[in-house]
Amino acid sequence: MSTLTTKGSATRARIIEGASATIRELGVTATTLDDIRARTRTSKSQLFHYFPSGREELLLAVARFEAALVLTDQQPYLGNLATLADWDAWSSWRDTVVDRYRRQGGSCPLNTLTSQLGRTSPGARAVVTELLAHWQSEIAAGVRQLRDAGRISSRLDPDTVAAALLAGIQGGVLIQMATGSTVHLEAALDTALAQLQASAPGVAPDGTTPRAFPTLAG
Repeated sequence: MSTLTTKGSATRARIIEGASATIRELGVTATTLDDIRARTRTSKSQLFHYFPSGREELLLAVARFEAALVLTDQQPYLGNLATLADWDAWSSWRDTVVDRYRRQGGSCPLNTLTSQLGRTSPGARAVVTELLAHWQSEIAAGVRQLRDAGRISSRLDPDTVAAALLAGIQGGVLIQMATGSTVHLEAALDTALAQLQASAPGVAPDGTTPRAFPTLAG
């Protein structure tokens, strides 16, 4: 597709957002291009102008939109991790993650879309890979900030800690999708953050004691 004008880009974005809303309401399998056209008030020719390959191309665009929402919904707290070596910032981020998935409930639009497209398809794999890489890098930047400020052990590797945290979140979300409960997601986050705090070399450089996170036993 050729480079879009400002108006064209806005129209394409409107179609993607409308498609996302329709899929959230009806489900990806039940949603047709006619449903999306009606929702976005676009003609068939318009739809195929912006998505020449049809439904699969549009679903991939919606998957990218949903992936971006995963990160956007965690702001500004996710971004604060890299600038504030403060446990309150981590607590706010933790609460935001839990609240996002609690509101989402047992469905996951991104998971449903990538399943529909085929998890092994290059497009779907790229969407998920890019999302996880970006998410992990943001968490790693926050861990690095804690380490550089002396709030956690200097021996901890930020990328490894971030990978473990992200794996815990994803595992908790999968269990939530099956059970409807965020208990496992909360336990994974709280335990990981408590272990981070436990690695701290005593009192923080500013003289404060790290804020305690609950553990499974707490």
